[in-house]
Amino acid sequence: MGLKNEAQSAFQNTKSFYKEYVSGMTRERMGKEFYKDTDRLKQLYAEAVGEDVQKSEDKTIPGHLKIMRLFSALTQRLNPTRRLVFGLSVISFIAHYLFGFLQLTGIIIFYDFLLPFAFLTMAVLLLVELLEKSDVKREIDLAREIQLSLLPNTEHYRDNLEIASFANTAKEVGGDYVDVIESDEGTYIVIADVSGKGLSAALYMVRMQALVHLIIEKSSPSPKELFLELNNYVKSDIKDKTFVTACAAFFPKGEDHFIFARAGHNAPILFSNERDATFDLRSDGFALGMTTSQNMEQHLQEKKFHFKPNDSIIFYTDGLTESRNEWGEEYGDERLDGLISVYGSLHAKSIIHKIQSSLENFIGSEEPVDDVTFTCVHHIERK
Repeated sequence: MGLKNEAQSAFQNTKSFYKEYVSGMTRERMGKEFYKDTDRLKQLYAEAVGEDVQKSEDKTIPGHLKIMRLFSALTQRLNPTRRLVFGLSVISFIAHYLFGFLQLTGIIIFYDFLLPFAFLTMAVLLLVELLEKSDVKREIDLAREIQLSLLPNTEHYRDNLEIASFANTAKEVGGDYVDVIESDEGTYIVIADVSGKGLSAALYMVRMQALVHLIIEKSSPSPKELFLELNNYVKSDIKDKTFVTACAAFFPKGEDHFIFARAGHNAPILFSNERDATFDLRSDGFALGMTTSQNMEQHLQEKKFHFKPNDSIIFYTDGLTESRNEWGEEYGDERLDGLISVYGSLHAKSIIHKIQSSLENFIGSEEPVDDVTFTCVHHIERK
């Protein structure tokens, strides 16, 4: 019978535990996370103290009052039970050192239990908060999976069109929306950016997607008609201050043109193979939710553009051009335009890969601060 070397096994287990514990603890990552946590604390401080400082005549608040308000803002994020336990823990911690300073250690019977109680309750609170955060993270991951399932396939073919898309969220979920919708008359391409980021923007995006599909299936509208109906829904809630920038294009089946409207969104870039040149499709139009539908109808332009074989068009959100590298430089419209002018005659999938590679090389190890979404439509030359 073979004998197992328990000492070696214990060493290996310790080594494995150490590797798991320190995984991801790179200087670069820890620096970024430290700055993120610092920004959160600054934001909490501004919410707790800053507003009152602005209202104050002398613009100054005593230091102890600031600490109390900051402490109150932190504890208000706990539920009442945890707030009570946290308060008892803090009192026990302070009482331990106060009784020691006053030399009352021999009089207070439970003195020896104060410090262990304080640390134990703090550890339990931390563990419960971490478990709750883990549950929330799991639910957000599920929401992310649902949101990603609503996005179009990365590759899509319809008649003489080849469509490819890319989407990356700055947080677990995002507010960018891109869709490819087919109808009997042709193909709709819709891209939009909901103001804000995170879960609220993502929920609003899902609502917008449902409305877009409903309107198109009901009446097969032109891009301008689509935006006017969407604006009615967005403006229906007076208290809602959300607005949405968007572009919509309709490619009639079997035709060499498309109909386009822009609601305050980034102007798409059209590559003309015949002229070997790029054009940005600027047109007037307010963002959805920023004005009444009557005013939007007067100012929103709808245009028709030629779209011939080997032509391509890029729709994108501002997260692409506003992505920054480690020196704070933006990717920019000119860089994107230059890329399309060189590779615009390629297939949609190849153009998307070129943009993705260019962006990744530009930002390096930096993470996008906003959602990045872009889609390419290429007119396939039939042989």
